Formats: sequence, C-alpha cells, structure tokens
Amino acid sequence: MKTAYVFPGQGAQFVGMGQDLYNLNDETKALFEKANDILGFRITDIMFTGTDDQLKQTNVTQPAIFLHSVILAKALGDQFKPDMVAGHSLGEFSALVSAGALSFEDGLKLVSQRANAMQRACELEPSTMAAILGLEDAVVEEICSKVDDVVVAANYNCPGQLVISGSISGVDKACALLTEAGAKRALKLNVGGAFHSPLMEPAKVELQAAIEAVEIKTPICPIYQNVDASSYTDAETIKKNLIAQLTGAVRWTQTVQNMLHDGAEAFVEVGPGNVLQGLVKKVNRQVQTSAAGIAE
Repeated sequence: MKTAYVFPGQGAQFVGMGQDLYNLNDETKALFEKANDILGFRITDIMFTGTDDQLKQTNVTQPAIFLHSVILAKALGDQFKPDMVAGHSLGEFSALVSAGALSFEDGLKLVSQRANAMQRACELEPSTMAAILGLEDAVVEEICSKVDDVVVAANYNCPGQLVISGSISGVDKACALLTEAGAKRALKLNVGGAFHSPLMEPAKVELQAAIEAVEIKTPICPIYQNVDASSYTDAETIKKNLIAQLTGAVRWTQTVQNMLHDGAEAFVEVGPGNVLQGLVKKVNRQVQTSAAGIAE
C-alpha cells in the first residue's frame, strides 16, 4: 500500500503544540533546544505557553509549525516510510527535511528567513487574502484576471475552495464580482498579507540567494511541489520550485489528485491540526487519512 505523508502550513498552529514531543525523549528535546539557539529566542516558550497573538506572528508561526512537523517525523523513526511527500506552502520545507533533502538546521534557517522576508513584504504594501467557496476554479481565475488591481488565485485547497490573494482593493473588487457570479462565500482571511501573489516578489528576491546557497540532496522519495503539483527528486529543480513558490500558487487540489493517480492509498498528516486530512477527503472521500502519532 502506497502511503503519502503530507505536512501542514500556516494556520495549523495552537498554543501547547509540540509540548508532548519535547517531553518525549532526550533526542526530541535536544532538537527543540537547538532550534531555540538557531532562532535566537525561545520559540518553545511561545509554542507551549504563549498567547494566540504571539503564536500568530509570521516569524513565530512558520518555524513553530515546521518544528512540530519535522520533529514528529523524526520521532516516528522506522515508522516513517513515505512513498511520496508533499507540504502545503510552508509545509513543503517540512516535507523536504523529513524526506532527507534538507538538513534540520538548514531547513529551520530557511523557514525563519522566509517568514521574516514575507513579513517585510507584507509591510511594504497593505494586502490580504480571501477564501472563495462554491465556484469552479476556472471561474475564479477568469474573474480575477478582469480586476484592474493585483489579485490572483493563490491556494487551490480542494474542489470548490480557492483562496485569492492581492492588494486590499483588488481582493475587495474580486470578492464583490465573485459573489455576483454565485460564490457561496467570499470570506476575507485574518492574514498579514498577500501570500503566493506577485506582491511577494520582494520576499522571493530576498530568499532566492539563501535557497540557491543551501545544499539539497536527493530525497528518499518523490516530493510533489506546490508550484505545479508534479513530483521531483532532482535537487536543482527542487530549488527552482521552492523559489517560485513564494509568488506562485499552492496547487494542493492538483497535488492530491496527482498523488492518487500515482497510487497513494493512504495519506498521513504530519504536524499540528488536521486541515490537510479534511482537504484530501474533499478530493476523494474513499481514501484513508490519519494523523501521525507517537506510541506512548
């Protein structure tokens, strides 16, 4: 039976996340402490006992979710035998580390740099995102293309759920048009900026050199990358796709469809929350989904 391991992105965080992993054994505790040293602040304090507001800061959220996912995958030991991996946005970095393509240290540094670069890009221009429910992807794409401000399809989460991203006026105009076109909901999201849109270009430029300089090895299994939902094992191509990811769309629906097409029969979510299990089920109700867990 082919098993796909999938790694969540921003939004899956919760206060208390990772505490059980920290207390699991000396090895997991050492990884969290190493992360505190690399980041230069005690992210574990915020993860375990901080406030929702502290955890919601992009420079905390992204490394926190990455650490939860990657340390959980390491703690699974021999149980972690992926036939294929994928991650939603930030989760792509967790997937790469877990599949042996990136070292823990390099992965964490890149995630931290990515979070800070995205935060700075958000501060350059007020921008936002909105979830559009109940319309075909092609309709959303067409309407966005007609708006005279920056607005694009950003996250293809599952059939009938597409997140758009852009300038505040662009997203507002698109939401009005999409509602007229029959969207069940056009719901603005509580995010700091227009992720996966052209407005992330400054972050892409900032991160490109860091990604190009890092060592990426051949992963233990194919990784399905966000930008085109295709599977890769070639290090240089993986790097190019990681750079393109910041301004490109997260093609999650297509990723799950491609993994199913390639024989995935079970999906295991590695990290906080269960968002991805729900999205996988919306693509195919029959497929088996579960959360990765450590035997006590």
